[in-house]
Amino acid sequence: APAAAVTPTAPPPAPEVAPPPPLKTNVIVITIDSLRADMPWAGYPHNIAPRLSAFEKTAVSYTRAYALSSYTAMSMGGYLAGRYPGELKRSGYFFSAYPAEEQLFPELLTQAGVFTMAAHAHFYFEKKAGFQQGFADYRMVAGLSVDHTTDKNITSPRQLALAKTMLGAKANQNRQFFAWFHFMDPHDLYMHHDNIPSFGKGQRARYDGEVYFTDQHVGELIDFIDSQPWSDHTAVIVSADHGEAFGEHHMTRHAFELWEPLVHVPLMLRIPGVSPRRIDTPRSHIDLAPTIFELLAVAPPANFQGTSLLADVSGEGPAPARDVIIDLPRTSDNFRRRALVVGDYKLIAFGDDFRYELYNVVKDPKERIDLRRREKERYQQLKKRYLERVKHIKDICPKMRHKLKGKRPNKAC
Repeated sequence: APAAAVTPTAPPPAPEVAPPPPLKTNVIVITIDSLRADMPWAGYPHNIAPRLSAFEKTAVSYTRAYALSSYTAMSMGGYLAGRYPGELKRSGYFFSAYPAEEQLFPELLTQAGVFTMAAHAHFYFEKKAGFQQGFADYRMVAGLSVDHTTDKNITSPRQLALAKTMLGAKANQNRQFFAWFHFMDPHDLYMHHDNIPSFGKGQRARYDGEVYFTDQHVGELIDFIDSQPWSDHTAVIVSADHGEAFGEHHMTRHAFELWEPLVHVPLMLRIPGVSPRRIDTPRSHIDLAPTIFELLAVAPPANFQGTSLLADVSGEGPAPARDVIIDLPRTSDNFRRRALVVGDYKLIAFGDDFRYELYNVVKDPKERIDLRRREKERYQQLKKRYLERVKHIKDICPKMRHKLKGKRPNKAC
């Protein structure tokens, strides 16, 4: 008998394959010591930072960003804690030391499973400050000389090599990470470098050469970042710990006061999927920690003082107005200073709020005309606003405070 016909059966349906989870965002922060806000992209006539000028065109750039304070120990301590430096446990010396019980945000990132790394190029960062807290990989440029009054080291080439080694680790391709690299060379002394254009004579011209030198190395680091397999899901933030003075208000270098050349800094954020633009609304480094946490999708602690910048950078219209506070606590080398920036105006509070000055820093960026008497009503409004605002800053009296400048009689600090 003929064989029965065999009816072909359809192949079983292919099992559904879940799409891969979205890649987690990494964050790299590059800070440059003593970098003023008057860079080429902001109208400075000399082309002292061509690589950063090119980066600025790809980023969201804040034209009125403020450091937390006017020198590294305070501005970077506040940045790492997400709070104002006067709120932090610390020593009362100029080179403030932050104890282990003061929680810094890399500790929280490590607890959340984010790999943390940093590399630095000044003796102050080498455990003295306490900034290493929470970093899984924390390295120092080797062979640094120590001078408490200036910086005689040239470190950008070694800093660049260290950063590339750390970022180039193969493990970074399969883990989420946060990295922070602080370039020192614009800090005084303003050193000569071969094959760098001359920008004239004098301290500012030598400083400009230092900026150009550092800019080349930061640009090479950005090139390296862009060459990595994780670059398309990595945010890069570039800013400065403070500015630098060249005769403004009879000052040179930095620290001790809160004038614009000392606290107005560049701030640029290049975030995947976010279109470049410039934002003219005043903002503060107090917002960096919340921004980093939102980018990394880590819940921020309740004690962060700032607000994430992601709503700003992803928006299209003007960023909403926010008050900016700048905080310089009393140390062995300076009286206390604070400032409030509201729109175009800046109110500076001297000492323990015993005297104030008011400036329109948009019309008068050199802060030459004190407006207390010319705009009495505005002055009183901003003074009241300042006093209300600083109630939310819970001052901590530092340890080792016997040398505090301007210590009040019968008071701890």
